[in-house]
Amino acid sequence: MHHRTSRRTLLTVTAATAAAAATGVVTVPGTAQATSGTSTDSRLKRLIARMSLEEKVGQLFVMRVYGHSATTPDQADIDANLTEIGVRTAAELISTYHVGGIIYFAWAHNTRDPHQIADLSNGIQRAALAGPTPVPLLVSTDQEHGIVCRVGEPATLVPGAMALGAGGSRSDARAAGRIAGAELAAVGINQNYAPVADVNVNPANPVIGVRSFGSDPESVARLVAAQVKGYQGAGIAATAKHFPGHGDTNTDSHTGLPYIHHTREQWAELDAPPFRAAVAAGIDSIMTAHIVVPALDPSEDPATLSRPILTGILREELGYDGVVVTDSLGMEGVRTKYGDERVPVLALKAGVDQLLNPPNLSVAWNAVLQAVKSGELGVDRIEESILRILRLKAKLGLFRDPYVTSRGVDRTVGVRAHLAAADRIAEHTTTLLANTGSLLPLSRRSHRNLLVVGADPASPSGTTGPPTTTLAGAFGELGFTATALPTGTAPSQAKIAEAVAAAQGKDAVIVGTYNVSATSSQRTLVSALAATGVPVVTVAIRNPYDIAQLAGTGYAASLAAYSWTDVELRAAARVIAGRAAPEGKLPVPVQRADAPTQTLYPVGYGLSYPTYAGS
Repeated sequence: MHHRTSRRTLLTVTAATAAAAATGVVTVPGTAQATSGTSTDSRLKRLIARMSLEEKVGQLFVMRVYGHSATTPDQADIDANLTEIGVRTAAELISTYHVGGIIYFAWAHNTRDPHQIADLSNGIQRAALAGPTPVPLLVSTDQEHGIVCRVGEPATLVPGAMALGAGGSRSDARAAGRIAGAELAAVGINQNYAPVADVNVNPANPVIGVRSFGSDPESVARLVAAQVKGYQGAGIAATAKHFPGHGDTNTDSHTGLPYIHHTREQWAELDAPPFRAAVAAGIDSIMTAHIVVPALDPSEDPATLSRPILTGILREELGYDGVVVTDSLGMEGVRTKYGDERVPVLALKAGVDQLLNPPNLSVAWNAVLQAVKSGELGVDRIEESILRILRLKAKLGLFRDPYVTSRGVDRTVGVRAHLAAADRIAEHTTTLLANTGSLLPLSRRSHRNLLVVGADPASPSGTTGPPTTTLAGAFGELGFTATALPTGTAPSQAKIAEAVAAAQGKDAVIVGTYNVSATSSQRTLVSALAATGVPVVTVAIRNPYDIAQLAGTGYAASLAAYSWTDVELRAAARVIAGRAAPEGKLPVPVQRADAPTQTLYPVGYGLSYPTYAGS
C-alpha cells in the first residue's frame, strides 16, 4: 500500500508528476489545486486533446474486474477475467481498454477487508497513471447500506434508506452519508451509487422496496438531499438513482423491462421531486433506469437509451450538467430491445456519460469506437462526456493525489465513534406496529427466557448475521437468555414442529419474518407458535408489509426493522427489551392483505412506550 510520509516513494512521485504533467498542472504535495472554473476546463480540454481515440472511448466505460489485487489476483479470478473480459488482471484491463472507472463487487472478490480494498484501489490508480496519457480512475460501488452493501464489517454499516425514512431525520440521513462516505474514501472508493431517489409507491416492487426512503415524494426528496450532502461532504461522489424513477413497478429490471404508466403530471408529482432535490443539492452523478415511461418517451425505449428523457428532461428541464451513468448494461431491461453492440452507442446518443459494466466489454468498446470512426457519434459528443468525467475526477482531487494510506484506513474505517453513531441512528428507525396488551417492552423479570426463530437471508455484505444468531446474541448482551433456531423463509412442517417444541417453557418467541406472502409457510409458523400460548413478537427484517399478511395469526406484538444487517437487528432487540424507545414511523402505507385498496397502517404510523432504566 502507498504510505504517505514527509517524502513520497519514487513510484508515487512519478505517478503524481505524470498526472500533473498530463493536465498541465504542476502540483506540490500539500498545496491546493483548483477543481472548477474555466482554467480547470482549459487544462482538462488540453488533456483530452492529447488522448488517442481509443483512450477517449475508454474513459466512457466503468467495468467490473475479478480479484483482490490489481496485479496479482488469485488464479480463479484470473480465469474469470480471461473468460469474461479477455484480460488477466485489473491492470491489464486498464492498459488494454483505458477504462475511466472500475466498479467493486463482493462477488468479484474486490472487497475482502478495508486494507485489501485500499491496496486494490492504489494498484488500480498506479496502473491508470502508468498509461500513455495518465488519468486517475473513478472507483465506484453500490454501498447503499441496508440490503445493498458491498463493503462489510469491520467497516461501519449504517441503516438503509427506508429505515432512515422511518426515522425521518435529515440530520441522521446526512450523518449516515458522511460516515459511509468517509469510510469509502479511506479505502479509495470515490464514487458511490447511492442514494436511491426512487419513490416506492408500489408495495409489490421487487427491486426497490426498502432501498427507497419511502412513498412520500417530498419526504424522500428531503432525505435524498441530506444524503447527497453527507456523502459529498465526505469527499466522494454521490449518485442519485434510478432516473426518471423506478418506484412504481412490479417488474425487476435485472430480469425484464418494466413499464411505468404514470402520466407526465404524475411523474412530475411523484417521481421528479427527489431528483430535483438531488440536482439542487449539487449531486455529482445520476444513474439511469432501464424502464419504459411512455408518457415521457412514446418510442418506448428504456430511459437509459432515451434522448427525450436524458437530454430533454434531465439535462434541459432539470438543468443537470453533471455526470450521467447508466445502470448496469448487463441487466435484461436494457438488452431486451437492442443488441449489446447497439446499447452503448444509443446510450451515448441519448446523453449518457458513463457506460457501466457491459456484459461484453470488447463488443461494447469496439461498437463505440466504430460509431465514432463512422461519424454516427461525433468526437465532440464523446469529448463532452469525457470533460464531465474529468471535471468530477478533478473535483474529487484525484489529479492531485489518487492514493489512500494505511493510516487513513485505521483512523477512519469502523472506528468507535462511527459505530456508536450508527447504533444511535438505528434506534430512531425501529417501528412498533402492534403491541397487544402492552407486552412490550419485555422485562427480564417476566420474560427472560427467549426463543428466536425465523428467516436467515444471506448477509448483504457477506460479513454480518445470520439474523437469528445476531438477534439472540443481542438479547444475551441485554441480560436475557436467548436460543436461536433458524426456520428459513419457507419453513417445512418438520421445522415448524421443531420450533413449536422449542417454544415450550419459553417466556416469549421472537420471529424474524422476511417478505411474507399470502401462501407463505411463515404465516403457518407464526400461527403455530402463537397457539402454544407463548407470546409471539414478529420482526419484519425486510419489507414492512409483512404485518398485513400475518393478520389473524395470533402474534402479540409486531415491529419493522427494514433490514437484516446487524446494526438494525441490534436496534430492534434494544427496542424490544426497552433499552430504546420505538421512535420509527412508517414511511410507506401498509395495505390490508384481503382488501388492498384499504389502508391498514398509514404513513406516519408507529406506536411507542417508555423505556426501562435497566430492569
